[in-house]
Amino acid sequence: MSFVPVRRQLKVDLDPNEASPFAIATSSAERAVLQMVRDALTNKRMRLAFQPAVYAADPQIIGFYEGYIRLLDERQMTIPARDFMAISETRELGREIDVAALRLGLQTLRRNPGIRIAVNMSARSVGYKPWTQLLRRTLGEHPDVGRGLILEINEASAMQMPDVLIPFMDELQGFGITFTLDDFGDSFTSLSLLYEFGFDIAKLDGRFIRDCHIDATNQPVIRSAIAMAQEFGMFLVAEAVETNDEANWLREQGVGCLQGYLFGKPELTPDFAQFLRSRRRGGG
Repeated sequence: MSFVPVRRQLKVDLDPNEASPFAIATSSAERAVLQMVRDALTNKRMRLAFQPAVYAADPQIIGFYEGYIRLLDERQMTIPARDFMAISETRELGREIDVAALRLGLQTLRRNPGIRIAVNMSARSVGYKPWTQLLRRTLGEHPDVGRGLILEINEASAMQMPDVLIPFMDELQGFGITFTLDDFGDSFTSLSLLYEFGFDIAKLDGRFIRDCHIDATNQPVIRSAIAMAQEFGMFLVAEAVETNDEANWLREQGVGCLQGYLFGKPELTPDFAQFLRSRRRGGG
């Protein structure tokens, strides 16, 4: 008589009241990141790293700098935003990071008159008192700062609360502040709302830029975005430009400014005097 082994069915379902080891590890890692962010904010270990955006017609002329928030650990080592922003941005800490970025941007403008700096914000900042109070107080004490400030809002965030954002933008444009619609072309923005917003600048989503000179899939998207920006009176910027071929093709299509590692990486201590020198040479 042959022996037939009995196969046991593995029990894989855990007790629903018991957290999985993976969930515990993930939760622990998130708590560590959040604590690191809190420590950096509390101890003011924050910096902006500035990347130039240059005129497509003459890359020697800098149009503005974009300030990217960086946190420093206890050893003063830089922590890139990708390591903490995804976890932080939907929490209260995300709003505090927006305040820190704005404060650093305004301080930089005050110390370097004549330059232009873009600072990222989200639509939620408009309803956050510490952020709005900081901005309004600075504009009241140093009104000239407004002409150098560019506030950059991504398309998805702008669409979340247009009823609040539109009058906010309209008011602050009166102080000379410029508004950029980031990740332009990434979502399906209502054309009527796009007109009501009145953005000054549109920034092409970087995922459309790579190999744009030979990528037949993205070329129609870029051309459509350029046509739409021109129709709505928005100056167009292309981000994530890394090669001369990409830059040349974008220039030929009518993009106004180019930003990316081809023209400079984000730096904590850029030569802001270069901005003024380049503008004087270009007559700007």
